[in-house]
Amino acid sequence: MKSNSINWHKSSRCGSTACVEVAKVDNTYLVRDSKNPDTAPLSFTREEWTAFVEGVNQGEFSF
Repeated sequence: MKSNSINWHKSSRCGSTACVEVAKVDNTYLVRDSKNPDTAPLSFTREEWTAFVEGVNQGEFSF
């Protein structure tokens, strides 16, 4: 899977080049640091990604 052929998405709230980018390839969700695009991305299943998004929406990661 070549990183340059993947459609990466960055938050519209990102005001710099130091952001997290997310891509969906088939049923896999990829996450990478926009400052280091050549580093291997983290990979999550659909179930893992759904659980993470639900946790964010419920405020589980508010510090």
